[in-house]
Amino acid sequence: MELTWHGHSTWHVTVGSTDLLIDPFFDNPKTDIEADDLETPDYVLLTHGHADHIADAGAFSEATLVATPELVSYCQDEFGFEDAVGGMGMNIGGTVECGDAFVTMHRADHTNGIMTEYDVDAGMPTGFVISDTKPTQVEDEESTTFYHAGDTGLMTEMREVIGPYLEPDAAALPIGDHFTMGPWQAAIAADWLDVDYALPMHYDTFPPIEQDPDDFAREVKAAGSSAEVVALEGDETFDL
Repeated sequence: MELTWHGHSTWHVTVGSTDLLIDPFFDNPKTDIEADDLETPDYVLLTHGHADHIADAGAFSEATLVATPELVSYCQDEFGFEDAVGGMGMNIGGTVECGDAFVTMHRADHTNGIMTEYDVDAGMPTGFVISDTKPTQVEDEESTTFYHAGDTGLMTEMREVIGPYLEPDAAALPIGDHFTMGPWQAAIAADWLDVDYALPMHYDTFPPIEQDPDDFAREVKAAGSSAEVVALEGDETFDL
């Protein structure tokens, strides 16, 4: 599994021969590419409807959309998407097969007004657990699993459900604070999830979320986690 961070919460994930693009937003200081520079992936995964997560989704409207039904409907009307998993999207707790990947949707603790307008809501914000095998209660040591937490605060589901049952090997966690978890809460999340690798995201894009990822690494150590913090440069790839 290859994980490429394009800044903020935008990740390009390759599982076998399947390409997935999460939360396309290229107007951020960590990336040197634009949406038009990328080939259309097989799937576009959207965690929620805030502008800094869907702004460039329209550039990939020929992909199959993975999002909640409410967000799928919005993106079909606004961006011209025609295909969505299951015909209408998916919802929290579900797992769908996306080419060589299995995508499980989990909730995130956040808000979800599209463009942050109070009168347009897109349902519960989410995160995604992406694996190269179908998740079951039978432990599979050969499985490789990546958790994109989305925009979220610390939540006990990380400790009670996602960590012990979905067993991510690596987690992309927001550390920007202000709108999401900051370094110390994200460090607790890394510990609860029991991941091998913790990858910080959703920071340095705007002044309120400027952070030093070294602070996150120190907090992870202080939390007693054995996770290795991998702070990628923009457009850098990590082989999981």
